[in-house]
Amino acid sequence: MKAAVLGSPIAHSLSPVLHQAAYQALGLAGWAYEAIECDEARLPGLISGCGPDWAGLSLTMPLKRAVLPLLDEAEPLVAEVGAANTVIFDAGRRSGHNTDVPGMIGALAESLPDQEDGRPGSLPGLARSGDPAALILGAGATACSALAAVRGLGIAEATVAVRDPRRAATLQAAAGRLGMGVRLVSFDDPGVAAPGLLIATTPAGAADTYSQWIEAGVLSPRCVLDVVYHPWPTRLAVAAERSGAAVAGGFVLLLHQAARQFELMTGKPAPLGAMRAAGLAALARRP
Repeated sequence: MKAAVLGSPIAHSLSPVLHQAAYQALGLAGWAYEAIECDEARLPGLISGCGPDWAGLSLTMPLKRAVLPLLDEAEPLVAEVGAANTVIFDAGRRSGHNTDVPGMIGALAESLPDQEDGRPGSLPGLARSGDPAALILGAGATACSALAAVRGLGIAEATVAVRDPRRAATLQAAAGRLGMGVRLVSFDDPGVAAPGLLIATTPAGAADTYSQWIEAGVLSPRCVLDVVYHPWPTRLAVAAERSGAAVAGGFVLLLHQAARQFELMTGKPAPLGAMRAAGLAALARRP
């Protein structure tokens, strides 16, 4: 069976390493996974060319929204978020899924320290009285998934920092479908002192100003998720860790979303340990 990750650019993707490690760990000798350069214009033709020997596709930018009209069906989360990062082929039908949301929740669950009574840490309890529970940086497709992850953690409202409010209409529409309350603030001056959770959905380097604010004590989140996985650690992650905040990185997010994709494509439990080891080894070899 075949599977692949599509996107543009795609050469940097770690997904083939993770999926191939899972195939090897479970002895799935007949499975292959590759990275294919694909933009929005090429997507319809590429998907239509996937025959019965294809199990599924992983999608990264700029395809998570472009794929929606090409699907035969989709899980409710895809409609709510307005983005799919996974296509499953089954009896000639194309089914859309979003594994970014459970991937974010899984990454955050790993980062939170246990509570004093030994129970796993919880995000809703991270917010201080009078402070916002969640601050999200960015308004793209990943930010929409972050909103859904925040909802999944029991948080009903989020503050979203954007450079241009006029470009946040898609995010606001997603918030409405998710039943989330959203307050837009300026990216360069969010006016937020102590969010319980900060999620950066921006490219590497775009959140450096926030690292400076954390270092200066102007901003003091208690948990930070930065979706960047290379280069790592980011300045934001370093500043957050030094401040005492729990930190979750893009690699763990990628790992958990890829594990869910593997399960959807193969019907088998993902060998998370083997996938994690292979991914970390590949990252260590990168300059």
